[in-house]
Amino acid sequence: MKEFFIKLGDHPIYKKLLKEPLTYVAGAVLLSVFQIAHFTVFEKGWGVTSTFAVWGTWVYNALGGDAGSWAYYASEKMQQELHTGFLADGGSIRNLGIIFGALAATLFASQFKIKKIKTLRQVVAAVLGGLLMGYGARLANGCNIGALFTAIASFSLSGWVFGAFLLVGAFIGSKLLAKYFM
Repeated sequence: MKEFFIKLGDHPIYKKLLKEPLTYVAGAVLLSVFQIAHFTVFEKGWGVTSTFAVWGTWVYNALGGDAGSWAYYASEKMQQELHTGFLADGGSIRNLGIIFGALAATLFASQFKIKKIKTLRQVVAAVLGGLLMGYGARLANGCNIGALFTAIASFSLSGWVFGAFLLVGAFIGSKLLAKYFM
């Protein structure tokens, strides 16, 4: 059995598909195909962060809260989201697919590494950055998938505006990261 995996790891097709990174063009084509397929099947744009809001609401409700009266859940469609189970929720399944797909890609490419945390400052920067990104994604009504990729594919001006501010934010963030955390 061990020989099989050694031979498989040396096979050129395995190396091409699972070990070497895709070109930017191949990645763009695949993202476009997935976007079109998603829109065709679900009749709505591809999104990620709305599902995280629903997950948070499920936790809140499980702890005794009642989010049913919140303005976010005012529509009948959003009320259904509150009562959908985890495995019946398409957004949850897609987000799990993204998480496990990223893990699988990292493992196949032999790039998984556990790094030592060097300073408390790194932890603070990571937590603060994650919270700000999540908060910003909810304010923008989407992340780089929903508010940028899906919007641009739908010929929406908002996607281009989001992209411009995304570039500005990335520039400022990289400067702050280099100055204070490197």
